Amino acid sequence: MTTLVDKAILSGANNRPPMLEKDMYDSWKSGMELYMMNRQHGRMILESVENGPLIWPLIEENRVTRPKKYSELSATEAIQADCDIKATNIILQGL
Repeated sequence: MTTLVDKAILSGANNRPPMLEKDMYDSWKSGMELYMMNRQHGRMILESVENGPLIWPLIEENRVTRPKKYSELSATEAIQADCDIKATNIILQGL
């Protein structure tokens, strides 16, 4: 019986994301999910794809509301922002 790890290895999940082939979307999607889950913070990367990127928190400064700068994000928010970029890059590499 083939396990998820075996499928990940067979699909090249350790090296590069699978390439999208015409009429093979379902298998590509499964391969991409395995590839993303095999990355550091894989669950956050996949959630970025499924739910959209982080909505950057706003702060009020001198009576002006603005999005936080990257350096002002909490550790978790910064990781999620990084995962959003990783998710975009993974998808673009697979297209």
